[in-house]
Amino acid sequence: MRCITYAGENVITSNDVAAALVELTAALAKRGQAEAVRIPIVYQKTGAYDWAELVVGVGNDVLSIPHEWEGDEVDFTEQSAELRRHLDAVRPKRPDEVVVGGPRDTDPGSDPVDRFFDIDIRFDDGTPRG
Repeated sequence: MRCITYAGENVITSNDVAAALVELTAALAKRGQAEAVRIPIVYQKTGAYDWAELVVGVGNDVLSIPHEWEGDEVDFTEQSAELRRHLDAVRPKRPDEVVVGGPRDTDPGSDPVDRFFDIDIRFDDGTPRG
């Protein structure tokens, strides 16, 4: 479990949700943006679930630290996946392609590292280099 500190308040959530939230915050900040998100939280005393609403991204600090939790970790798998989808939508798409190629050498005395570094890199404009 993780404790999220935001605007002087602390909330408890799952490891997956906390990781996705921190990554989303960083991705938005990198793009100079901020967005409102909802994350699932759990209350330590009662174990009841609820929601926290935060603005994450540029100008909004999010701190995630380990939190001692007695019992099983809560299952916020669906909510974590939703945050990951949001993160995927924010991250820039990369059309770059790296192709590892060259003839396969089956000689046991050959150096496999040389084959690995025989790469063909294609840049955004499609021209091969390397």
